[in-house]
Amino acid sequence: MKEEIVNLLTKENKISEKTIDELKQVDINDFKSIVEEIGKQETEYIKADKIAENLNTKYIGKNLYVFHEVQSTNNIAKFLSANGIADGSVIISEKQTAARGRSGKVWNSPLGGAWLSIVLNPHVDHSKLPLITLATGVAVAKTLEKIGIKNPEIKWPNDIIINDKKVCGILTEAVAKFNTIENVIIGVGIDANVDIETFPEEIKDYSTALEKELGRKVDEHELIRIFLEEFEKIGELFDQEGYEEILKEWRKRSYSIGKIVEVKEPFNKCYDGYVLGISKEGALVIEKIDGTLEKVISGECNIKK
Repeated sequence: MKEEIVNLLTKENKISEKTIDELKQVDINDFKSIVEEIGKQETEYIKADKIAENLNTKYIGKNLYVFHEVQSTNNIAKFLSANGIADGSVIISEKQTAARGRSGKVWNSPLGGAWLSIVLNPHVDHSKLPLITLATGVAVAKTLEKIGIKNPEIKWPNDIIINDKKVCGILTEAVAKFNTIENVIIGVGIDANVDIETFPEEIKDYSTALEKELGRKVDEHELIRIFLEEFEKIGELFDQEGYEEILKEWRKRSYSIGKIVEVKEPFNKCYDGYVLGISKEGALVIEKIDGTLEKVISGECNIKK
């Protein structure tokens, strides 16, 4: 966290290289106002005012911070949330240099994408975190449908798929103290107008972009605005404990249900199974080869070809 903030302040010429060593003795939280100031500065590609212009939400995205370049919007969101920013604040970056997905996987985030994190102050316990990720997936899928994507699918637990290729990843992280969730940070990365050919070989064949699928460039401002509106709608349903309705929407768009998968659970062996559905807790329900049923709440779940 400290490295991320120091890196940002250095890039924006808020501190000099000479003062970096001195910061080891300083509480990095003292720089909250400077980080907020940077996030309110004019940026070249993504403009906060263009997103806010027609944004129809009550609180999601009413407080926008847009950066030119950060390592990870989730890191900036966690830093700002620890220092008291408004519920529903959104941190956006034109590009990320060290973005990550679940299990620490690298997520390519060049110019042309929609890279953002939402700060929430939900009154929920840890058991509801998987449902927040699934609800976010529904919001992304509905957003893509609104801009013309036909049949976007959700791969459990956090990927959005178009024509068998990944276009979006979601990373939900809880900020907790003494087993109490203070904030939830929801990171979303959508490949909008990025050039997939520039991606590393190991992910290029499994990735796509909205521009490629639609045959035209996507307005990132409109994309982000629609997503924030859809996110608030699904968030209101979540707050009203409409979990079954959220799961119903998720199941309609599931890429995982009905497929043979390889499951890699933390600290457990890998095994193959058939995806029967999803439980009310957001766990994937798997029928193993021996006929026994398993509920998978965390881990990797790869579709077998």
